[in-house]
Amino acid sequence: MPENTAEASADPAGGAGAATEAATEAVAEVTAAEIARLAGVGRAAVSNWRRRHVDFPKPVGGTETSPSFALPQVESWLRAQGKLAEVPLRERVWQQVSGHPGGAVAGLVEAGCVLLLVRDRPTDWLEAAAVSDPRTAALLRPLLAEVLTARLGPGHPLAGPVAEGIPAASVPLLRAAAELAAELGARKAFEFLLGRHLDANPRQYTLTPAGPAELMAALAGDAAGTVLDPAGGTGTLLRAVRAPAALHIQDSSPELAALGALRLALHGGAEVRAAAADSLRADAFPGLAADAVLCHPPFNERNWGHEELAYDPRWEYGFPARTESELAWVQHALAHLREGGTAVLLMPPAVAARRSGRRIRADLLRRGALRAVVALPAGAAPPYGIPLHLWVLRRPAPHGPAPSGLLLVETASLAADGRDKSSWPAVQAAVLDAWTAYDRTGAAEEAPGVSRVVPVIELLDDDVDLTPARHLPPPAAGGGPAELARVRERLDETLTRAARLTPPPPAAPAPTAGPAAAPTAGPAAGPAASGPARLPLTTIGELARAGAVLLRTGTGSGTGQAPVLTEHDVHSGTAPSGTLAEGPEDPVRTEPGDVVVPVIGGTSAARVIGADAAGAALGRNLQLLRPDPDALDPWFLAGFLRGTANNRQASSYASTATRLDVRRLQLPRLALADQRVYGERFRALAEFEDALRLAGRLGEQLVQGMYDGLTDGTVTVGYNP
Repeated sequence: MPENTAEASADPAGGAGAATEAATEAVAEVTAAEIARLAGVGRAAVSNWRRRHVDFPKPVGGTETSPSFALPQVESWLRAQGKLAEVPLRERVWQQVSGHPGGAVAGLVEAGCVLLLVRDRPTDWLEAAAVSDPRTAALLRPLLAEVLTARLGPGHPLAGPVAEGIPAASVPLLRAAAELAAELGARKAFEFLLGRHLDANPRQYTLTPAGPAELMAALAGDAAGTVLDPAGGTGTLLRAVRAPAALHIQDSSPELAALGALRLALHGGAEVRAAAADSLRADAFPGLAADAVLCHPPFNERNWGHEELAYDPRWEYGFPARTESELAWVQHALAHLREGGTAVLLMPPAVAARRSGRRIRADLLRRGALRAVVALPAGAAPPYGIPLHLWVLRRPAPHGPAPSGLLLVETASLAADGRDKSSWPAVQAAVLDAWTAYDRTGAAEEAPGVSRVVPVIELLDDDVDLTPARHLPPPAAGGGPAELARVRERLDETLTRAARLTPPPPAAPAPTAGPAAAPTAGPAAGPAASGPARLPLTTIGELARAGAVLLRTGTGSGTGQAPVLTEHDVHSGTAPSGTLAEGPEDPVRTEPGDVVVPVIGGTSAARVIGADAAGAALGRNLQLLRPDPDALDPWFLAGFLRGTANNRQASSYASTATRLDVRRLQLPRLALADQRVYGERFRALAEFEDALRLAGRLGEQLVQGMYDGLTDGTVTVGYNP
């Protein structure tokens, strides 16, 4: 949508008011980190600017250790220094949101309301935006009330803010948000702003990652009609449901209830109903019988209403102890299911074994309400230090037979770390395969160490411990003797290859006969045998300005589907292992011949992209260098970027982290033919390094497999792989 310029027209009712509002409009403020993002540099560079430039804008807010600066002053200074051509629209909108007088959440709510109006009733928005700010604010009040009621129903959590009206001072933000919607779409615009707010306040919110959310939605059934989340937060779980008919979300925080409602309303066409209240104490949907319930409840809550809810009819399976708030949420979910409906809850592992909850667990088993317990790998969701569980429940028929077994799944062996996104597809596939078979027939093929349908009678002992790992047979150590023999054979082949690739003893460079050539902006001819220290040097920054190399910064987010090349992948030489987080723009994608460098951590690493990593999205804290093949050899470039001294002189320090300024890295100026001589040596070194890495991984696998096999008896003392 083009930027509206009609607001400057005369308006008898609001002309003077517009001037007054403009005079009192709050100026957006930015932190040092946000200045760094605007300029595309590290935070250390901003600190240097403040020390070295007396005309750098002075702080206008914040604290002594974390000051904030006026955005217009920062923009002017950056532009005058040639460090900023134009602030991107999305950054300008975010700065207006974060600088809102009522706080970032108030700015998000106002922007979200208008984005919903822009999407559902664009003509009404254009008419309202074609006048002065005070007049626009007055026109928006009834329009927003209508569109929100139509989308969210009566009594929604945004009714209060809309009834109070949007102040004229907020209209510039709303115009900018509408402009961003024209560029990205209303949904992606709101996702960008909400994501930026959540990233800026990580300690205020407990978020469910996309992987577990998608798995929970799949376990509940993709064809779910009416779905409830009684602790909905920002709506992540309900957003993962495919093609729902109606979504009901409730949260005790009015802010989260409002943000979640707007997010779901902008996400699709399903009917959305939202409420701001504690679901256990003040259920907003008492008569709802949903097809599915998804919930990531608060953990270890002592003040969940134990005293006042003692005689609540929801406690059909037993009154939860004060320390068993999670079992209260389980029964709340079951109470809101239709007969045969499915609930999936993310739970702390202690709920499966605490003695205070054993009677309720036993009744859930006897009556067939609890169908599966899935142990996720540690790190899959916050709190990241423990392996959380998924409980899959189904509301049983009053007189139907209860299932004879409980499905138990343990995924720790499938992923050493739940935050390692490369292993998550294997986790999800194993869980869904086991659940699909069990849900269809009541049985599933046993997978040692991973899944098993355990007879209910075996679980109904004094403890009723439902921890999956305690009821699953152990997997064969290292895959069994046959697999250990294959690992041993691969290790032998790899060590032989590594020995063959070992570089010969280095030779000292020949002395130069005369002075070095004069520096130029790009690669030029030079004697390849004279030693790089004696050659004239250029920097990556100079090469970028000359067009010899293109620099791009990774984000790990964007639109579409693509594996993500992570820092770990670059350091370890493995295939792209990350997954793409949703973002408003296309990700940076790798091409063969690109050179990728990590910029955090202080260790020298550079990877030339081959066919195995081409097309991957570039992850966070990675810098991509795309050389012009007529000017730079990629292996020559990567080799010199890995020099220890080169990295040290190009590194700076922000807090406790070392950050690499890629533009300061140096290269000798050589003709392309001479570059390729170096490039072949660097390529051979990289091949040798890959062989050593593989040998190390195979050796660790063989050693651990032998330890496991000898200790559990699957390998005899006399066995030699």
